[in-house]
Amino acid sequence: MTRSSSTPSIIIGAAAFLSFLLSVTLWFTDNRAEGMFVGLWVPSILAAGVFVLVTLDRNARKG
Repeated sequence: MTRSSSTPSIIIGAAAFLSFLLSVTLWFTDNRAEGMFVGLWVPSILAAGVFVLVTLDRNARKG
């Protein structure tokens, strides 16, 4: 992994982790429906992140 693709990876990972923490916090503060909803963001953020990283890599290889 190059340095240029490291920054997006960190941002994506941090967003997914913060979403997970918010989900757990909501769950344990008796906001279970909201916690489950926010918990669904984690795989969505990670999937979008994979798309972004693949697109960046593909564009870097083209020139």
